Amino acid sequence: MTSNSIIYLTINLADSSLDPEELDEETHKLMKELRELDVVEQVNFVNNPETPVGSKPGISTLMGLLTVEVSLTNIKSLFGFLGDRFGDKTIEMEVEANGKKLKVKASSKYELSEAIKAAQDFIKS
Repeated sequence: MTSNSIIYLTINLADSSLDPEELDEETHKLMKELRELDVVEQVNFVNNPETPVGSKPGISTLMGLLTVEVSLTNIKSLFGFLGDRFGDKTIEMEVEANGKKLKVKASSKYELSEAIKAAQDFIKS
């Protein structure tokens, strides 16, 4: 894998203590923060495949889910940001690299640190 290879992450803000409005606010806030990072290539909401054609914009996305594209060179910086941002909150990530996927979930700083290490090892393999 070359240093300019793109890694795809799906981030799920899986905190069940948030009501739908709070989850929507947190998702929009995270998207804005990620777009401001120089290390992120692209960030988008995840589209709901079951949305009927012609539906209003905004209801065609899955709540609390974002996709992020980042280069292999910048993945460590992104993981550092996520570790700082979600240290004690529940987060799920799905990492796609080399045609394989890894799904991790963390609810504490320690679990997130371990999940990030697992994702980094996965990307290197």
